[in-house]
Amino acid sequence: MKNLILSGWGYHDYAAAAAVALRHFESINEEADVFGVSVQNLPDKLNSIPEKTYKQIFILGVGLSGNTTLLAEALTKLVENKVKVFWISYLDCPNYLGKEITDKMEIFSEGEVNLTYTVCKYFNFKIKMDKLLSQVCDEEIEEYRNLFNAAMYANRIHKDEKIYGKAIEYLANATPPGKWNEPIVKEYLRFGSRELKGNSAIIKNLRERIKQVAEHDRAKVLITGESGTGKETIAWHIHTHSARKYGEFIAFNCASVTPNLLESRLLGYEKGAFTGANKIHKGVFEQANGGTLFLDEIGELPLEAQGILLRVLEEGKFYRIGDKEEVAVDVRLITATNRNLPEMVKSGKFREDLFFRLCVIQIHSPALREHKEDIGKIADSIFFEMTHTHLNAKQIADLSSYDYPGNVRELYNLIERAIVFKENDFAKLLCEHKKMMNNFYTPKQEELPDELEAAIKIHVKKVYEKYNYNLTHTAEALKAARNTVKKYLE
Repeated sequence: MKNLILSGWGYHDYAAAAAVALRHFESINEEADVFGVSVQNLPDKLNSIPEKTYKQIFILGVGLSGNTTLLAEALTKLVENKVKVFWISYLDCPNYLGKEITDKMEIFSEGEVNLTYTVCKYFNFKIKMDKLLSQVCDEEIEEYRNLFNAAMYANRIHKDEKIYGKAIEYLANATPPGKWNEPIVKEYLRFGSRELKGNSAIIKNLRERIKQVAEHDRAKVLITGESGTGKETIAWHIHTHSARKYGEFIAFNCASVTPNLLESRLLGYEKGAFTGANKIHKGVFEQANGGTLFLDEIGELPLEAQGILLRVLEEGKFYRIGDKEEVAVDVRLITATNRNLPEMVKSGKFREDLFFRLCVIQIHSPALREHKEDIGKIADSIFFEMTHTHLNAKQIADLSSYDYPGNVRELYNLIERAIVFKENDFAKLLCEHKKMMNNFYTPKQEELPDELEAAIKIHVKKVYEKYNYNLTHTAEALKAARNTVKKYLE
């Protein structure tokens, strides 16, 4: 039977400690698996271990303050199966833990400077003689830092537990970065900041909708929501949870180029098609072939370009500028806007036929003020990514007191400003921020009519817009019958 190493997440000191333990077992010709676990999922991990798989389990640096009832049950089962459990930490074991937990483990906590040195002491390993492990436990090597972050990211996003063990194996064997073969590192470096953080009902529902939509990799999706809410993040999650996840994800902002260049950016051009066209250039549709194309700010697309887009969607093929042969593509199209497209259709600024082509499935990207309970988790993850330290309860409370009209993007900017100016008083920082942003965000006050029926009509229309013009969801939110809602919308 093998050994099992369970390392804590979040700090690279934990990864270095796990590498020390793995190297120890390799030196005595014993096999060991390595997984990362948190305080919360440690009991579940121990409970899910199949019988007769491991003879020893080493828990490195993982706190024991999760569900202690489940933890005790798991340890009892392991002891009955004659599995030895060791808990190694540079922090003392909590006094409040009962004997049903402490008596079932061998505890080693001798107060070294960090976990890596404590594990070295336990296994009688001289870390000072190993430059690589010393540097990694102090978080000085960027490539390894990215590797471990990518492994944690793979666990969160793809539910892939094995990559962390592979990363620890690379470290334990001093495998140089040039010999790593982990595509997840490249994905993390490109998309690692694009995670949907939060545990509110709104975010949980959004994650569920993304999974449902991702399964149908040809259905077109329109993402609506205010600026800074993470519409591109939602698009990327749809892509990475779909069968197209190994294809390209190409993001293009429709407002980023002048109207006369849009056709060449969308469709591409042949060499010699116009002055300066010195070689063949593939447009974004062709670049995304086999994958996903995300067109942001679709409401800014001029009418002429809307016609071009419609033809590509209808036929699935097009001509590059200056080319005589058609190019066929297989692309999943996701679009996004902060504009009211139905109103733009009514006013003639957006083609009705294109709108119905794009709006097969609609997903709303919620404003931060709609799920304020997630601000603390989002802010702490941003802060930790930049500083490798966590926010305290007071800082989180201060940050959560504001509505953030600029949404997650504004929150990110505020935290970055705090780090630049080394400002720990977030109440003071937020006060200064509100004064600075006062001129940018002036709340629109719509005067309601005195007549009750007219006021109700305005409110119903606002709720209808909030729920992306979905009659069923609007009726549920208003706690009214569908026919009643339809009456006020007429």
